[in-house]
Amino acid sequence: MIAASEIAAALPKTLDTTDHATLGLPRGWPLYEGKVRDNYSLPDGRRLIVTTDRISAFDRVLGTLPLKGQILNRLSAWWFEQTRDVAPNHVISVPDPQALLAKECKPLPVEMVVRAYITGVTSTSIWTAYSTGERVFCGHRLPDGLKKNDRLPEPILTPSTKAEHGGHDQSASRAEILASGVVSEAHFDRAAELAHALFRRGAEICEKRGWILVDTKYEFGVDPSGEVIVIDEVHTPDSSRFWFAGTYAERQARSEEPESFDKEYVRRWLTSVGFKGDGPIPALPDDVRVEASRRYAAAYEAIVGEAFVPDLDAPLVRLQRNLSALHG
Repeated sequence: MIAASEIAAALPKTLDTTDHATLGLPRGWPLYEGKVRDNYSLPDGRRLIVTTDRISAFDRVLGTLPLKGQILNRLSAWWFEQTRDVAPNHVISVPDPQALLAKECKPLPVEMVVRAYITGVTSTSIWTAYSTGERVFCGHRLPDGLKKNDRLPEPILTPSTKAEHGGHDQSASRAEILASGVVSEAHFDRAAELAHALFRRGAEICEKRGWILVDTKYEFGVDPSGEVIVIDEVHTPDSSRFWFAGTYAERQARSEEPESFDKEYVRRWLTSVGFKGDGPIPALPDDVRVEASRRYAAAYEAIVGEAFVPDLDAPLVRLQRNLSALHG
């Protein structure tokens, strides 16, 4: 297990942002900046995705966590390989610990969220809605008598619209999404089918490792042949919630929060200082940043089954060296 001191040593080396100049890329390659990933479109139909160390929650970028980009990129690449037989994906290669080379796709403007438990602390979470009396969530009728963190009768799909920068994603039912006209019925249903298949595979693998895959979100795109495929990331602590299976029942019986390895730790810290997504963003203390990264690394090791060995080179220098082959 990586030591907290090793993570702390990486605090001055976090990758907050990239651009053409710092990566040594041609200026003509279009750049799209997501909350965590910087995407460069190559002229040959490929996309370079650089996973920064940015951390987002409540639909806001909060700062950086040391080594987070490496952990996410490597873990997501591992999951893409583990799920390739149940859902086609966009991966071509992994040229750098923080970069992925992928097939260029047209993203569907809907996130496919699959939930197996009733939980969450955000204003849009299923538990927030349920605790205020709602019994229909994204078109799914929920039974009475559920406690926070209870398992749902079966995993449900709760899609959400993708907000612009600074906005909040909005959960919606299939009917509402289709009525909005942002995605076709055929593309929506294919993405929903793949999302359930991915979740089943992820839950099976996590169960073997002593974990519970609580909920997750998937993004899909349409490739040049018209096929709906998985893009972005799969089953990382950024997109997914994981609990320890071994202590879940006991803690649930005592109405205690489950032990988790995901960015819920950061959300809970923010909630404890009164931040729930609006207003000025509190600065994350270094000890919180280090502990959050330790949890990300622990998640990687528990899922993949091998030690996380970080590359401690200056990230921009390493990326420029490793990406030079993309443009000669």
